[in-house]
Parts: sequence; structure tokens; C-alpha cells
Amino acid sequence: MSGLEGRGVVWTEERRERSDQSDEGRRRLEAPWKAVGDSLSDVTTLAVPTAEDMQRLGVRLGGLLRAGDLLVLTGDLGAGKTTLTQGIGEGLKVRGPITSPTFVIARVHPSPAGGPGLVHVDAYRLGGFAELDDLDLDASLEDSVTIVEWGEGLAEGLAEERLEVLITRSADGSTEERLVRFTPVGDRWSDLHDHLTG
Repeated sequence: MSGLEGRGVVWTEERRERSDQSDEGRRRLEAPWKAVGDSLSDVTTLAVPTAEDMQRLGVRLGGLLRAGDLLVLTGDLGAGKTTLTQGIGEGLKVRGPITSPTFVIARVHPSPAGGPGLVHVDAYRLGGFAELDDLDLDASLEDSVTIVEWGEGLAEGLAEERLEVLITRSADGSTEERLVRFTPVGDRWSDLHDHLTG
């Protein structure tokens, strides 16, 4: 990951204490969200009731991820992209608090547990693919899970296989509920629906 040094990337070294989960805690990780729409296509859409549930969804998704995975997150400001990423970080057991990397562009969260690290990118302020390419993310893509917020139209060229995630608010905005649409690109994600809804 040395290719990221000096390119607007912040290495996060803080440690978070984790306690073992009780049986009750593990039960709460069971899906509080529900699948909506047609499950015959590769696209999976989940209705996620609360921000806490969004984080739980991220924990579950983090448990499925491996080095080399690319996730491209799209959604309005406040939709829940960083909240989902916080859960993914927890599921990956990486170091440091996961915060929006808006002003530093990218943060690298190493894994003290021997798993893949997390490269968390915010492409909101980037002017195009050339600026994303300047971050040299492909140097760390093989060794880490890479999440690019605001990456639609920019990050797809980083990997042939990726998971595109669109987060939208409820239609009338009267609830905390979000719709999360997972669009897999490539065979890597063929069983994603079963893992997220089972």
C-alpha cells in the first residue's frame, strides 16, 4: 500500500476495543432488513429501517468481503454511505474509526486481525477518473477491500468485478428507512442475495 503514501491518504492507526458478542448480540445481527422486489435478477434491494440496521448490514457484508473486492457506493448526502462503510469496517475488524474521508480523499484502515485492510475513498471532490487514478488505488486493490463513495461513473475502471451499491431515502422522507440496491458486476457476487437475505 505504499503507493498511497503522499497522495492525500490518511493511515488510521487508532485501535477500537471489541468485546465478544453474546448470543443476544449475534441474534440482533440477523437481518432486520427485508428484501423488496424481484429476486430473480442479480440485483438485490433491501429495505433497511434504521441507521443502526444499516450499520448491521455493513457488518454482515464485511464478513463476506475479501482482499481485492471493490464496492462503489452511490447516494445523496446523508443517505447512509459512511454508515454502511462503518459497519463494513467493523465486519472486517480494521483499525480506527471509520469517518467520511471527504477532505482527505482516502483513508487506509489496516487490519490487526490479519484480514484485508480497508481503503475508504470519497470521490465527491475529484474532478474525474484522472484524479482518482492519481491516488494509485490499483496498487492496493489486490491486498485490501476498497470502497469508493461517490464513485459512480469514476471507479468502475478500477476492477472488472465489483459491487455497485445505491442507497436511497424513503420516497416521502418521513422515515429513517433506506432502500439499498446491490448490483453485482462479475461472478464474484453470484451468491450475494442469499448471503444478505438468509
